[in-house]
Formats: sequence, C-alpha cells, structure tokens
Amino acid sequence: MELSRIEIITNNSKIEALKNAMGKYGITGMTVSQVLGCGVQFGTQEYEVEQKKEPTLLPKDLVMLVLPTKDVPAFLKFVQEELYTGHIGDGKIFVSAVTNAIRVRTGEDGLDALCQN
Repeated sequence: MELSRIEIITNNSKIEALKNAMGKYGITGMTVSQVLGCGVQFGTQEYEVEQKKEPTLLPKDLVMLVLPTKDVPAFLKFVQEELYTGHIGDGKIFVSAVTNAIRVRTGEDGLDALCQN
C-alpha cells in the first residue's frame, strides 16, 4: 500500500483545534514541532500596510503524519476546512511520497508500522 507524508504548517493558535479534529477523524499518530517561518508575505501581519523588505520569522506549529495515499484527498479537504479563516497565515500543507515506514520495536513495515496492534 502506498503511503504519503503530510506536513501542515499552521498558527500556534490552531494546534489544539487541529489536534482534536484529527482525533475525531481517526488519526492516532502525529508529530508536532514548534518552528519559525514566513510565507510569501515575509511575515507581514494582515493589519500592516507597508511592503516588507526583510522577512520576519513568525512562530508556527508543524504537524507531520503519514497516511495511506488513498486517504489523502479526503484528509486534505478536512484539514483545509479546519484551518481556513480567509486571513494571512492560515498555513500551508505539503504532501510527499513515503517509500516505507518501519516500527523499530517490532520490525513491522508499511501500513502495519502505522497501525495499532
């Protein structure tokens, strides 16, 4: 079974709601990291009017998880609906292929490494 890695970058204020929503969706495993970054607006806040020349790195959360590729389109739609505000800083989602996953403790690989036993 093909696997995909989903990386979601979002505002710190959205992480609890996203975590709870993913639990309702049935996601049982994820990794969350605090990161700094900026997008195409160079870290400009929505209320700022002048164009920035130097990027400002803003605090964000990075959520990483791996899903079966067949489940990705529905999951992406679900996450976009959870994160959308229509304002600068709603976030980005990156999807990439995963060639394998291995559970170190048991040696299980592929989807078996991701599921509860």
